[in-house]
Formats: sequence, C-alpha cells, structure tokens
Amino acid sequence: MSPTLPFFFSALLLLCSLLSTCSCTDTLTRNISLHDNQGETLVSLGEKFQLGFFTPNGSVRQGTRRYLGIWYFNSNPPTVVWVANRDNPLPDTNGVLSISEDGNLNVMDRNGSSHWSTNLETPSSSSSPYRKLKLTDIGNLVFYEDGFSGRVNVLWQSFDNPTDTFLPGMKMSEDMALTSWRSYDDPGTGNFSFQIDQEVKNRFAVWKRSVRYWSSNDLPPTVSFFLSNFTLENVRNDSVPRITMTLYNDTRLVMSFSGQVQYLMVNSAKTWSMVWGEPRAKCGKYNACGNFGSCNGNNEFACKCLPGFQPVSLEYWKSGDYSGGCSRKTELCKNGSTEVFLKLEMMKVGSPDSQFKAEDEKECKMECLDNCQCQAYSYQEVGIVPKGESVGIGSNCRIWLQDLTDVQEEYDGGRNLNVRVSASDVWFKERSCEPCGTSMIPYPLSTGEKCGDPMYSNFHCNITTGQVRFQAGASSYRVTRIDLEDHRFVIQTDDPESCKVLKLNHSSPFHVMRMCNADMGNLSSAGSFKSADEVEIGWEPPLEPTCSTSIDCKDWPNSGCNETRDGKKRCLCGTNFVWDGLNLNCTQEGGHKKQTENGPVGKISVALIITLSFISFFVLIMLASIVICLFLQRRRLPPKVEGKRGGLHLYGSKRFAKEIIDSARFGDEDTKAIEVPFFELEAILTATDNFSNANKLGQGGFGPVYKAKFPGGEEIAVKRLSRCSSQGLTEFKNEVILIAKLQHRNLVKLLGYCVEGDEKILLYEYMPNKSLDSFIFGKQPRSVLDWERRYNIILGIARGLLYLHQDSRLRIIHRDLKTSNILLDEEMNPKISDFGLARIFGGKETAANTNRVVGTYGYIAPEYAMDGLFSFKSDVFSFGVVVLEIISGKRNTGFYQPEQSLSLLGHAWNLWKEDKALHLLDKSLNRSCNRTNEAVIKCINIGLLCVQEDPGDRPTVSNVLSMLGSSETTSLQNPKQPAFVVRRGSSSRGSSSSKPGTCSNNALTVTLEEGR
Repeated sequence: MSPTLPFFFSALLLLCSLLSTCSCTDTLTRNISLHDNQGETLVSLGEKFQLGFFTPNGSVRQGTRRYLGIWYFNSNPPTVVWVANRDNPLPDTNGVLSISEDGNLNVMDRNGSSHWSTNLETPSSSSSPYRKLKLTDIGNLVFYEDGFSGRVNVLWQSFDNPTDTFLPGMKMSEDMALTSWRSYDDPGTGNFSFQIDQEVKNRFAVWKRSVRYWSSNDLPPTVSFFLSNFTLENVRNDSVPRITMTLYNDTRLVMSFSGQVQYLMVNSAKTWSMVWGEPRAKCGKYNACGNFGSCNGNNEFACKCLPGFQPVSLEYWKSGDYSGGCSRKTELCKNGSTEVFLKLEMMKVGSPDSQFKAEDEKECKMECLDNCQCQAYSYQEVGIVPKGESVGIGSNCRIWLQDLTDVQEEYDGGRNLNVRVSASDVWFKERSCEPCGTSMIPYPLSTGEKCGDPMYSNFHCNITTGQVRFQAGASSYRVTRIDLEDHRFVIQTDDPESCKVLKLNHSSPFHVMRMCNADMGNLSSAGSFKSADEVEIGWEPPLEPTCSTSIDCKDWPNSGCNETRDGKKRCLCGTNFVWDGLNLNCTQEGGHKKQTENGPVGKISVALIITLSFISFFVLIMLASIVICLFLQRRRLPPKVEGKRGGLHLYGSKRFAKEIIDSARFGDEDTKAIEVPFFELEAILTATDNFSNANKLGQGGFGPVYKAKFPGGEEIAVKRLSRCSSQGLTEFKNEVILIAKLQHRNLVKLLGYCVEGDEKILLYEYMPNKSLDSFIFGKQPRSVLDWERRYNIILGIARGLLYLHQDSRLRIIHRDLKTSNILLDEEMNPKISDFGLARIFGGKETAANTNRVVGTYGYIAPEYAMDGLFSFKSDVFSFGVVVLEIISGKRNTGFYQPEQSLSLLGHAWNLWKEDKALHLLDKSLNRSCNRTNEAVIKCINIGLLCVQEDPGDRPTVSNVLSMLGSSETTSLQNPKQPAFVVRRGSSSRGSSSSKPGTCSNNALTVTLEEGR
C-alpha cells in the first residue's frame, strides 16, 4: 500500500467529520463560531426558531446596534423572543458568538471585548471540549455538557433567563421575571416587569421599576394554565372544551414596553393577535388615581378625589398626572369636628389592614370610629365575598388604617365602602344635598325635594350604584363630573348624534358650554379606551334661597325670610347687603340694596316716594347740563392735545373701526359690532406721557408698544399702529375682531381699542414679566425658569392653542407662534399674543392656500414656506420649535455643529438619533432636573413629532395635550426627520428688526426688541 494512502483516508475522514458538524445547524461546538458579518445563524431542527444577530425593529441606526437573539424562523421583521446582550449592544456587524477557552458562552466584538457571557464557573480542562450549545424547537437555547456515560448535564438555558417573552415549555417561578424592552426599537432593560406577586398568594403583578403598576385578580384559566407549564388542574366545565397543551401551539406571553402584559396567538391569517392583555382600561393600572383618588374607567376624566379630599398637587392633577393622589381637607379626630361615614357602593379598594367577625354593622362602624387611624370600614354579610377577594371564614368587618389605595368605583362585583370624613367637608350648607356615591352635590343643585334649590332639580341619585343622572326633557344622562368652583358639570351621551341635538329649556338655569368632544386624542397603546361623547353644561348663579321660616335662612347670615312679589318666600338680604349668587352669601354694600328679580314688597310712605322722585328729576337735569357743556367745550378744542388728561369710555362710536373692517375679508356678521371698549386718544396720550420713549416696551412690524398707566394705577400695554405699515393695518383688522371673541387664561386679553384720525391703537393687559424669549434668550437670568416652570409654560401654550383650534367660538390658526409672542404674567403663566396674522377657519375647513406667506423665519412650517399651504398643523410645527427652544435655551435660527450648518431642529435630531437627547437640555437646568429626565425626554420627543416634515405625521394639539398629560414616555411614537435640518446661509436672519420711525412692508413679521 502506498505510504500516502493512510494519510489520504485520514484527511477524508476529518473532512467528512467537519462537513457533518457544519450541517448540524441547531448546534454550536467548541470548534465552531457564529459570525455576524457572514450571516451565520442556528436554526432549530424543525425550523421553528432561529438564533443570530439582528438590528431592532425599525431602528434609525441600522447596523450601529447589533444584538444576539432568538426569533421565530423566517419571521419578517424578526419576532424576537430572547436577547442576550440587551444592555450592551455591538457597535457593528463584526460580532461573534463562541464557546471561549474558559468554557463560557461569549458574545465578542472585533477587538475581543465581551458584550455578554454566561458567567459560569471555569470547568476542568477535561470537560471543556464537550460543552455544546443547542437551539431547540420550543425556542429554548440550551448550553450543556456531554458526560462520559452518555448523560447530558445542562449548564445554562434561556428558559431560566428570559427577557420579555414567556414561551410554551417555560414555568413561572417566584424568582423569574419578564422585563420589557425600553421601546419598540430598543431591547434594553425597560421600566416594566411581570412576575408572581410576593405579597398576595396566587396572583401576578406588573411593576414599574419599584412601584406596583398592576395586580391581577383572577387570570383567565387559559393564561394560568400556560404560566404553570400545564401543571394546574383545570376546573371542569362541560359547556367549554377542556384546555389541553395542543391549544398552545404558536402562543407567547410578552411584557410590553407600554406596561401591558399580553397573551398572543397566531390567528388564521398567520399573524399575531392579542387574546388577552392587562391593564386594558384607564383604571387597570394599580392605584391609577393615587391614594384616596377614585378611578372610573367610564369617564373621559377617569380620576377624582373622594368627597372630603382634595388633590395633593392641583397643578399636576389638572395636567393629568394623578400619581400624587389626594389628601384630607380636615384631619381626623380634630377638636370640635363632627365626623360622618360616606357610604359608597360597588367599590374596589386595596387590601384591608385588619378584619374580624362582627355581630352587625354597628359594631364594625364603632370599631372604626373609636380609632383615630381608621380611614374606612366595610361590612359584608357572612358568606358574601366580593369578586376577586379571599377572606377567612366568618370575617365580615374590614378596617383600613392606612391611606386607601387602588380605589375604583362602579366596579362589577365591588363592595360597599364607608369612608370616614369631616361633616363640614361634605356638607357646605344645610340645604346641600348628600353626596351621591363619589360625587359631591353642591348647592343649588338638587337631587330631591328637601335639598338644593327647586329650580335646579334636574338631578337624580341612584343610591344602589352611587351614580348621578341629569334629566333634560324626556332624556336622562349620566353625570361624570361636577365642578363647584367653575359652576359646571359634564354629562355623557350614548352617541354623537344624540349629543348634537341636546337642547335645554330657555327658562332653565342650565346652559351648554361645550358640545361633544369628538377628538379624544391618541389612545394609549395599553389598550383601546372607549369613551362616550361628553357635554359640558354650566349653571347660572341662583336667586336667594327659598324658605318657610327664618330658621331656613340660618346658612345665609344677614338674611331673613320675606315674601317676594310673586308670593314666594326667600331668604332676602338685610339692609346694606346684596345677594352674591356666585359665593352664595349676602355681601355688604354701602347704603343701598340690589333688588332681586321679584324684589321685596317695601312699606315706604307716599311722601318719601314723592321726595325721592323730585330729587331724581333734579339730578337728571344737572347731569344733562354737564354733558351738554362738555360737548360744546370739546368742539372748541384744538385738533392735537398735548398732555391733557382725559377720561376713558367703556362705550363709544365704532364708526371708524367699522369703516376699516368693512374693507377687509370679514363677513357682515363680524363687522356689525366690536366687542371691546373704545378708549379716548386723550386718555391714552396722558397714560403714556405722549408715547414717551421712557414708557416704550418694544418695536414690531405693527409698530411700537408702550406701557400706559391710567388713573387708579391700572397698567395697560398700548400697541400703536405705524402710520405707513400696511402690515399693521391688516393686523389691526384681525386683532380688534378676533381677540375680542376669544377668552382663555392662556391668551392675552384685549382691553380696548382707539381709532382717531390716523391713530389706530390696541390696548392689552400688561404683562410685567414681558415675553418668554427675554428669559430663554435675553438678559433675564435663565435659572428663573426651572424645569417645572418650563413644563407648565409648554402645557399652557398647548392649552391656548387647543382653544384656538377647537374650543373657541371661532376656529383660528395663529400663523405666527413664537417665543416673543408668548407673554408671561406675574406667576409666569404663558399667554399667546399677536393675532395680526391669524386666520379664521370654517367648521369643516382644515387647510387653505395663500400667495402671500407671512410669519417668522425659523417658525414657519415647510408646506407654508414652500407652497403657501397652511393648516392647524402649521401652528403645531411652530409649537414644536417653541418647545425645543424652551428646553434648550437656544434659538432655532442659530448654528449648531458648524461643520454641518445645522439648525436647532437638526441639532436636536442628531442628538435624538445618538441617544443623547438629554444633551439638548439647557445647562442652567442641570441642577434642577435630576429627577425629571423622563419628562424632558418626553417633551423632546413631542417637540420632534411636531416638527416632522409631513403635516400628516404631526399630531394635533389635542394629541399633544394627551401626550403631555400621560405618565407614559415609552408609548410615544418615534419621530421622523424634521424639516429644515440644515440652516440656510449666515446672511439670513431669523426675524427682521424694525427700528423706530421706519416703515416696513416685509411679508415676515418683526420680533419686538424686548418682551412686552
């Protein structure tokens, strides 16, 4: 035999061995590595699952973040069920998976640095070569060691180390937790985890970091059986098929980054569909409304404080953040206070602190009343156990000593709950009706004959459910909210059509303030929240209370029970007092008494009546003479008045303004009247010291703005139209009509106007803190605006915009929203100003086109700047720019990263793509923002969503408010690249600046030198 033949056969055998090893694509051995840049993967034997390197769903950084993971075979995009290096991604496609020299599984980069390892103890040198990795058909990645006797020793498996997904074959144990991804395209360790509840037996919980987010009551049997790895005994039910393992093919349970745990199954269309998920409803989250806050998922505004309680932070509560909960108005066991128990029906509440068997409800109640720490009690007949609760035999009295948590009303299968409160906190007046469930019924509203005012008896209380209803004609509507402070309540209709035709009797003290809110904003990804349409109704202040005897008037000091002209008796205010229907009391007023609708029958002598008549006639003659003299004197005055002090009229001829408006595009209805007072020019000249430079606040395209001080010390901002500014003339037409019709706390208030000769003047409320840009760009210390104030300013601007776009009598597009047009009052509340460029839209109109583009460079939306097309989304773009400027303290028109000539939008976009969004934050906020990073990132995300190039991608303002009010950051969409990322040349300026005394016909508006 040739000497080379044995060598040939040995080489052939070795080659066959290697080929055999390579063809086993579900197993990795010591001699084989998995290379990302060669597209190598492991595929389970039955081609069910695949292991390899991947880039997360829709990542904007393709190829820059690579992870080792397991996904369903041939799924596109990959449906990932497990990730190895979730918190330590590879920077490129040069990653390698191998069994290293120390016997561990390792994911390494091109430099040999480890990004993930099994971290097992170093094996003996004899066992290391026998270690293997295998991907099974159930999705389990098993790292094992072949023993010499044929036994397999499992060293590590992915089923014991899950990420966010639970697969058939796994078993939920006390030390196992499913942890969500950070976001849709980031598999890093997220905020939410799902695990067995360590505090309550046979329950599961979702935690948001260290805070309980959701707790299960009874899981569906299908899900319970699945989590037990099919070991639980099923309760037999002949009406449904018995649950078997075969029903779980192609199923999985996922802890979503939105905070919802989801049970998914492949449907007939071969796509994944959610079979079950929690939390699904608004009240599904644990303690959704905070301590002592009650949640009702049937209402648009789900949270309210229990009667006798108030929000811990009213500002956060109004913004939609209810996590702070509520606190008592009056502490328990306070000297002199009378305490009562409010009986609430169908309530869910957290676990009691103690429970025992009571003979009757009285014993249970006294047990609570004798303990100053007792917050509430619940008594249930023995043998009746509310839904989802387990209780010891015979225990029917439950006591809560700590704050009430996880409170829900109208809860199916809920219990009766008696909450301890101070009587003075729930009955403001003797005549006030008792609370109905968790709803306070303030006077004059009436739910019965013995309380409230009979004129307001449209309400009915269902004592079984604790639900208030409002009767309008033949229809009855569910009341979801009653606001005593604003004298309004909200009713819910079954469908939009019935909402549109809702009408109230003209003689009724009720009036509709806001019809159905069709646009409820974006719904949370945690489930579809269905809300019926809601209508906001206000009530007129009541007349004096009705009475039978003076005892009935004891709630209203300084009043007595007297008969009125219509024969009814009312608690009429005494001498020198008048009835205040808003505050429900008799208010002192010097020497005379305001008559009511049916005035009292006075016993006044005939002589006194005759005397008063002569005096009145004489006074009228004198006044008429004075008016005639003043008129004749004014006719002799010279045309120009220098420094003469004159009065102001809260009425006057609108002829001059009407002549201007008639020439504009407004219809007849808008030109009939101007709804603001007319000021005399003489009074304005005096108040501004003849428009002296010392009183000048700023200069704009419209003209200069001055500070005026009128008699009595009232300070007003005066805006004077430049005589040669055609732009200012258009602004005047807009503002004198539009702002007069707008009333909102986040819009500047127009106090009056003046048209005399060539002078056209507007008068506004004076804002002592001037404009927003003076704080974030100007000489004012930026540190004054801490993060909380900046967030509140963003929220206020959004509320003002929503009013303009949706809630005002006119649907208006501002078209010039910018930081210099945001004024700040004494408490730094924002007010949108300058409506000179605004446009009115009709009911169904959403967009318009113009040949003349007006606005300010840096804030104009791309479709408006390029094509002249403007819509409500144009204002949304400007709002997004303002948000990013508020966060960063930088102008959009500046240069950032000069080598790329980036605008602020481009700079923010680059930081967002690089996961460095917090680097955009104003440096002056670093010390005050340690705990607000999540809120900052949320606002940056919203800002970038608003400045997306395509208007269809931008959210509406109502969506923006929904996102700002939400506590969820991870559920926000990822923004697309914004418009105007690269800035134009340095010769361009963001806003022109007009010098005093010059004329401007520029299409772009002009920013004032400083805020007003």
